[in-house]
Amino acid sequence: MDEFDALPHEEQLRRLAAVAQSALGRYDLPSGSTVEMINLSENATYRVDAPNGNRWALRVHRDGYHTRAAIASELAWLTALREDGAVLTPTPVAGRDGELIQMVDHDLLPRARYVVMSQWEAGEEPDEEQADLRQPFEGLGEITARMHLHAMDWQRPEYFERFTWDFETSIGPKPHWGSWRDGMGLTPEIVDIFTRTIALIEQRLASFGTSPDRFGLVHCDMRLANLLVDGDVTKVIDFDDCGFSWYLYDCATAVSFFEHKPEVPALLDAWVRGYRKVRDLPAEDEAEIPTFVMLRRLLLVAWIGSHSETELAQDMGVQYSADTVPLCEAYLAKFG
Repeated sequence: MDEFDALPHEEQLRRLAAVAQSALGRYDLPSGSTVEMINLSENATYRVDAPNGNRWALRVHRDGYHTRAAIASELAWLTALREDGAVLTPTPVAGRDGELIQMVDHDLLPRARYVVMSQWEAGEEPDEEQADLRQPFEGLGEITARMHLHAMDWQRPEYFERFTWDFETSIGPKPHWGSWRDGMGLTPEIVDIFTRTIALIEQRLASFGTSPDRFGLVHCDMRLANLLVDGDVTKVIDFDDCGFSWYLYDCATAVSFFEHKPEVPALLDAWVRGYRKVRDLPAEDEAEIPTFVMLRRLLLVAWIGSHSETELAQDMGVQYSADTVPLCEAYLAKFG
């Protein structure tokens, strides 16, 4: 185990905060600027507050997760999306040396970390607790389709490098987020039904294929939580997971962590309606959406298992695995 990973969770947070505060010196910021963590996932994201009221977002990247080229690729795509008028995205901020990606050393860490800063984006996340989410999901489908059309036409830089999220690297033998077998609260009975479900997913994805109209560069985390609504404007944030996958994987990510809720089928229908306002979606492709929902669901079982120290995992991990079983049963009954 890595030296940092072996530390108690609270000590990890303390050290990451120290690194974030130290990183501020790389940027042309007002004296007295402070950092406050707003999200911890693969990376640690902080809000930077200046005494004059200005704000920025600062991300301290996880050690060994993305290469410098991969981070540069993420920034290149989100910048192209904004400059080409596809969607509004964050604006990266260069350091004093003119570089968008900073390498920050600190005595509290065994190795330097990549750090990226962006301008703070005004707006609020859509309220996922509101009674009827069909309208926001329809809008999400439209935005996602615009991003897909952009990705299909965009000329990527030669250095472009991002993860591929296919069966093998999601829930297969080479998973980016660890094995689903390390999910929380698994019993022999749960393992059995997960195994049968995964075998069916693999079979159906192989048949579905990876033709260019179905597989390409996608956001990979297109949830309402990664949208900011600012008046009449909707912005897309958090491109850290973006990579190569099926376009319909973005549909599945829209219902992340609540795939088992009864309102989900209606929300997915709304997403499809919005998507078709912008890009064609053949009926045979739409019919495969349940496969991508199950792929994402089991990938999140793996993610929770590999992040068991986080508040989210501790709050929902065991129940999330248990609630996945009925989804598997329905999927096997429909397609098995």
